[in-house]
Amino acid sequence: MPNLRADHAHGMKLVILGRDGTLNRYRVDHVKAPEELDPLPGAMEAVARLNHAGWHTVLATNQAGIGRGLLDMASLNAVHLRLNQLLAEKGGRLDAAFFCPHTPEEGCDCRKPLPGLIQQIGERFDVQLSAVHMVGASLTDLLTAQAAGCVPHVVLSGPLGSLEPHQLQEVLASVPHAQVHADLAACAESIIQAERRRVAEQRGQALSPDTLAGDLH
Repeated sequence: MPNLRADHAHGMKLVILGRDGTLNRYRVDHVKAPEELDPLPGAMEAVARLNHAGWHTVLATNQAGIGRGLLDMASLNAVHLRLNQLLAEKGGRLDAAFFCPHTPEEGCDCRKPLPGLIQQIGERFDVQLSAVHMVGASLTDLLTAQAAGCVPHVVLSGPLGSLEPHQLQEVLASVPHAQVHADLAACAESIIQAERRRVAEQRGQALSPDTLAGDLH
């Protein structure tokens, strides 16, 4: 079990990931079984890249299909077991998977875009959410990150990727500080490079273009 208290100026280095459209292809009818989990190109490798650069990764996903009876806990666990197997094949891992099983009609506080699920993660891992990156594929994920006080990132590998540029700008106007990436691989690289710059600046060093991510600890 990895040490949850990383040696980092802001505490643990943590990235919270949405699932559908971020790690695997989005399905309107929900991912109900392991065979329906279709990983996005480069997404498993991107998680491994983050892990190898010292970042812990945690899943945060709405699973209203449970509340609607479309799948049960055993099915969800099987899906996430398959996800972890796919990640392990690429050298990656998730530290935990947090999910909301409720339908919107149930009025819980853990269904994204409310911040309850993210606050649970913050408490579990004892981190300041303002230093946590949250990556998702929807406006719901962006609004969740904003509500929880995380650093918001959106990837265009999900439904937002099909929008016209002006439509996308209208969506992004709701979360003006959101960072936009083509996919999780691009997002991971951006997070890693930003951390490299932060560490270099803290040390008063100039960061050369060919410095490897692993050169700064």
